[in-house]
Amino acid sequence: MTSVAVRTLLCFLCLSAMLAPYVEAKITCNTLITFISPCLTYLFSSRGVVPPNCCKGVKSLNDAARTTADRMAACNCLKKAAAGMSGINYPRAERLPSDCGVKIPYKISPSTNCATVK
Repeated sequence: MTSVAVRTLLCFLCLSAMLAPYVEAKITCNTLITFISPCLTYLFSSRGVVPPNCCKGVKSLNDAARTTADRMAACNCLKKAAAGMSGINYPRAERLPSDCGVKIPYKISPSTNCATVK
């Protein structure tokens, strides 16, 4: 499972270099990757509990995305990254914020319409 996490992290890094922000935001895809990288193993498995460092990253991401522009940028980065990964457990990804006690205004899914994020 570790090699999957490493490959996924590399995929995230490549995707982040290609993603142009859709709005003026302070949060970047690289920042987002730093926050969610502890979640990768969890998101590619079907069992186990959310690692504490993962929840810490999800909370940090939520705290960093204070403006609508930041939330839209984070949504777009997550959406593009999720769409570019094979084998992600989407039900787990969608539950991740609530499993960590965080409420975000969008689903972590490649089908999310980030333009509607407030």
